Amino acid sequence: MSDVVTNWAGNITFGARLLHRPTSVDQLRELVAAGGPLRVLGSGHSFNRMADTAGDLVTLAGLPRAVEVAADHQTVRVDGGIRYGELADRLEAEGLAVHNLASLPHISVAGAVATATHGSGERNGNLATAVAGLELIRGDGETVTLRRGDASFPGAVVGLGALGVVTALTLDVVPTFEIRQYVYDDLPQASLAAHLPEILAAGYSVSLFTNWASTTINHAWLKRREPMPPGPWFGARPADGPRHPVPGVPAGNSTEQFGTPGPWHARLPHFRMEFSPSTGAELQSEYIVPRDRALEAIEAVARVRERIAPVLQVNEIRTTAADDLWLSMNYQRDSLALHFTWIADTAAVLPAVAALEEQLAPLDARPHWGKVFTMDPATIRARYPRFADFAALVEQHDPAGTFRNPWLDTILGG
Repeated sequence: MSDVVTNWAGNITFGARLLHRPTSVDQLRELVAAGGPLRVLGSGHSFNRMADTAGDLVTLAGLPRAVEVAADHQTVRVDGGIRYGELADRLEAEGLAVHNLASLPHISVAGAVATATHGSGERNGNLATAVAGLELIRGDGETVTLRRGDASFPGAVVGLGALGVVTALTLDVVPTFEIRQYVYDDLPQASLAAHLPEILAAGYSVSLFTNWASTTINHAWLKRREPMPPGPWFGARPADGPRHPVPGVPAGNSTEQFGTPGPWHARLPHFRMEFSPSTGAELQSEYIVPRDRALEAIEAVARVRERIAPVLQVNEIRTTAADDLWLSMNYQRDSLALHFTWIADTAAVLPAVAALEEQLAPLDARPHWGKVFTMDPATIRARYPRFADFAALVEQHDPAGTFRNPWLDTILGG
């Protein structure tokens, strides 16, 4: 490559020999048919080497944008390179929405789906659960279409880039809706212990933020369709000004707060599309545990508070509904997600990550595929009942290993 290519955080420098930027699906099909190894680079918001390769990288950002709303307005077909912020604008113009969004509207739809990336809310599935169909180019260069109801569909949606290059997705859509966002400061630990289920159920989406410098939750962010009554909330005070999720960081790029109603795409993310959410000088980890063990999980993190706080920017606590996607971290269980934004120092962060994983092990925590983790791959495989079926699906779609890399080989156990 003529240019050095890194991920968004800068902690990964890709080792690819070439970075391809096809401008059509035909060009992309020719690249795949030429043989691998080949990996797809989404928006670069993964924090490990899942997208790395000693072969060729390909970005789908140059594909023609496609936002094709079905005649019944129940689904939309989008291209494999589109980002959520771009999609949101196009859907809003049609009076439509997707059911959920991640904190960052800057990420690519295909990349978020392939890693079961989040979104939140007790009754909301992760972003991959909106997928009703996907089109991908297999390792032999052939294009296949999979639809909800096909036997292999639940295994292919969260595919880790192992089954092929996703060129288009069909997503469920709903009528556009408005959301209000409220922020509260200093939620007491005692409130968590006494009222955690009610707190997590208090909105369409609820996020609790703490830097673990104390046992108090720094901020609680509620995204709701209905207005909140004035005054304190479970002992927390209404914020007296706009907030950023990371304590002490200016709030200018955060989405609007104070309960002002606005369209779904301007409230569900924590960050505005028109601003870079941060410098990228961070690492991230995320662990997903059964929601009925939520308080145990928070107490487990608290036990290593002194280990993690020195290298932590913020810990976000949120919920996600269960689904049936084989490699989703929410597979067959309503979940609590513990998301950690670390400082940009891998050597300092990894011991904290290991200590955290040790505490969460009894809760069968599943790490987010695209984040920093140290968990043994055999342990990870054991936490997914359909993992062997997924490995067989990979072999079926890519027997020559066109899309394999060392990270994937380790995860698959081969």
